[in-house]
Amino acid sequence: MKFEPVTIKDIGKALGLSTSTVSRALRGSYEISSETKKMVLEYAEKINYRPNPIALSLKERRNHSLGIIVCEIANNFFSQAINGIESIAYNRGYHVIISQSHESFERESVIVDHMASRSVDGLLVSVSSETKDYAHFKQLYDKGLPIVFFDRIVNEINTHKVIADNFKGAYDATEHLIQNGFKRIAHITSAPYLSISEERLEGYKEALRKNNIEFDEKLVHYCYHGGMIYDEVEEALKKVFKQKQKADALFAAGDRLTTTCMQALQKLGKKIPDDIAVIGFTNTNLGELFNPPLSVVRQPAFEIGQVATELLISMIESKRPVTDFQSKALQTELIIRDSTSKIKASK
Repeated sequence: MKFEPVTIKDIGKALGLSTSTVSRALRGSYEISSETKKMVLEYAEKINYRPNPIALSLKERRNHSLGIIVCEIANNFFSQAINGIESIAYNRGYHVIISQSHESFERESVIVDHMASRSVDGLLVSVSSETKDYAHFKQLYDKGLPIVFFDRIVNEINTHKVIADNFKGAYDATEHLIQNGFKRIAHITSAPYLSISEERLEGYKEALRKNNIEFDEKLVHYCYHGGMIYDEVEEALKKVFKQKQKADALFAAGDRLTTTCMQALQKLGKKIPDDIAVIGFTNTNLGELFNPPLSVVRQPAFEIGQVATELLISMIESKRPVTDFQSKALQTELIIRDSTSKIKASK
């Protein structure tokens, strides 16, 4: 049985009105009397009439759909950011199409092409950990497709960008460890060319410098897949523990990285914080359930999603080309728990 949606022609036939009169009444046109508007709207509600989105898109040259590209929906940060995106999109009459790159540049490129072929009105993008070439974004952006980057941004493309204050978050995490007596602080992070990796590394370095601790590049280890590959994280941790001057603390600079580090440390038989203190950049709601409870830098993921969506919709609905762009950095929150307990005097 084929579904046959109700059309304005059907409403007109039932009420003895022309389709153009029904259309104007549904739009609230001043040309139609209040009595006719009331009659049309009440009948439309009674029969559960909904506008045809395809017809609307042809008329307005918009599909009222936004494409979202992230590395992984299961990532705590991105799931919360998507909730923020949807909260704004839904209220503004937009649907969202969500795709995962799984940290693959090739997959990301295919997704971007597919989104464009689906005629989305704009893209909200956090780039994959493999992405160093941005031509697939730039080509579409130069043709007029609105794009807003969030979290992992592309500085080479002049558009709106929304991030957490990664520098300050990393600085706060590192300084907290130093104030608790830890001096050899290992830093495990994502691919070095990602914006979040660069910003968080600089925050880590600045906290060391301010506290007169020399930066040791041997304490920095890169996981190019952002914690999605367990063996990559475990290998980085093994390198940390093989050094002659062992690290006494660990700052993990990513959501998935942090939880994978905790898993690997347990497998390696390391006690936290006795063998090594741990703090992570993560939005997991399970931090208190780790043993011991995990100290974290929490990002305003929901708000980042909301702000990015507002900016994208403003680009889509602008009557003129947008040339004035904003880069927004929202504040992080340091949550201190037992995984970074003060170092014992005898240690």
